[in-house]
Amino acid sequence: MTDSLEREGDDLVNVRSVLGALLERAHIVVTPPELASMELADFGLGRFDIEGLGLIVYENNDRYCAKELVLLPGQTCPEHRHPPIEQGGVRDPGKRETFRVRFGTVYLHVEGPASSEAVARPPTDKGQWYTAAHEIVLRPGDQFTIEPNTPHWFQAGPEGAVVSEFSTTSRDAFDVFTDPEVRRVCV
Repeated sequence: MTDSLEREGDDLVNVRSVLGALLERAHIVVTPPELASMELADFGLGRFDIEGLGLIVYENNDRYCAKELVLLPGQTCPEHRHPPIEQGGVRDPGKRETFRVRFGTVYLHVEGPASSEAVARPPTDKGQWYTAAHEIVLRPGDQFTIEPNTPHWFQAGPEGAVVSEFSTTSRDAFDVFTDPEVRRVCV
């Protein structure tokens, strides 16, 4: 794979095929249309293999959201938070999300005391944008709930990872990323 999602046709099919194989290893069945419509988020950085992830959204409505997050080996989702928002006179405290690992290992970083033996490392040229230093290691069957407005980032282990996310309504456009170069861009 190249370092950019500025790809066409077959390259996008190949990326989705690799991510689909990880879903199969997790014993998660998705339909061909779901796989074909999987969002490939490179966060506008053009280096999907390093900072990015695949997303299949099963449901996202005004009460809840359910999705699969699929990461390549060592791939990182950049640090971000889900802030409170106000829409139509209604104040939402921000997305509360629970991660449940289905395959692989996920190194989740949240605010808290720095982990002295952390495994995950931010991309070498982006370390200043990764401030959450408390590492939580999640393996298949483990889950963790991230409260609204909590800075967090996560990285897949050497096999890649599949994470089921259950949350309140997802409003990705409102996510706040620590790195000012990040844009929530999906292909």
